[in-house]
Amino acid sequence: MPRGDKSSYTDKQKRQAEHIEESEKAEGRSDEAAERIAWATVNKQDGGGRKRPAKKDSKAPR
Repeated sequence: MPRGDKSSYTDKQKRQAEHIEESEKAEGRSDEAAERIAWATVNKQDGGGRKRPAKKDSKAPR
């Protein structure tokens, strides 16, 4: 996946980034800065794009 590719993000994460970007623009930030801040915020909250469920080890003791 190339840098800047947002395809691995969920729809909710994309909406959150869009909302944050609009808020940053309203505060007077440039388009580039607003987008950078928005995605950095989403990454900090969620740790990046979609997460795979943890593998269950059937041999683990209970």
